[in-house]
Amino acid sequence: MQQKLYPRSMDKETVYLKSVITNPNITVGDYTIYNDFVHDPRNFEKNNVLYHYPVNHDKLIIGKFCSIACGAKFIFNSANHSLSSLSTYPFPIFFEEWGLDVKDITKAWDQKGNIIIGNDVWIGYEALILAGVTIGDGAIIGARAVVTKNVPPYTIVGGVPAKPIRKRFAQQTIEMLQKLKWWDWSKERIAQHLSEIQSGDIEQLLSITM
Repeated sequence: MQQKLYPRSMDKETVYLKSVITNPNITVGDYTIYNDFVHDPRNFEKNNVLYHYPVNHDKLIIGKFCSIACGAKFIFNSANHSLSSLSTYPFPIFFEEWGLDVKDITKAWDQKGNIIIGNDVWIGYEALILAGVTIGDGAIIGARAVVTKNVPPYTIVGGVPAKPIRKRFAQQTIEMLQKLKWWDWSKERIAQHLSEIQSGDIEQLLSITM
C-alpha cells in the first residue's frame, strides 16, 4: 500500500518507516513507525542500519505496526570479524594490500544471518539488534538492550546482553493472538475494532471473529 511519510501532520520526528526505505535488502511492513528527536528520521538507513553492505546480501525484515524508538540500531554481519581464523584482523577487506581475491571479501567476517522483526514489536530507545536475531510478534525490547539471541513472541527483554524479563500475556493468549494476526486485517476492520484490540481482553477480540 502507498503510505504518507508522516503519521501526524505537525510531527516531523516520526515517520512511517516504509516510506523512507530505498534499499532493496530492507523490507518494512505497513504502519511501522520510527521516531528520532536527534536526527532526521528520514535518514534511518544511514544512521540506524549499520554495516549493511550490498556485497553481503543480508536482509533486514520488519513487520507491520512496529514502534521503533530513537537511536535503535541494527548491526549487520559485516561488523563481525572471523573467529574461525587464527587472527581477527580482516585481511580479505584489504585485498589490494595483501594480494587477495576481491570475491573473497566476505570471508573477513562470520555470517550470522538476517535480522527479522515480527509484527507489533516495540523496540526501545537506543536498543541494539545484532545480526542473525529474530524477534517474534508482539515482543518488547527494553531501552539500550543489546539483543544477541532470538526473542520469543510477546516476550519483554532487557539488559546487556538482553534476557527475558517476562511474558506479556498467558501462553494461551499469545497463541490466540498469533492465530488471529489482527495486523493482517484491512485498515477498515482494524479501525472498526480498535476498542477490542486496545482492551487488553483477548475474549473481546475473539468475540468479533466468531
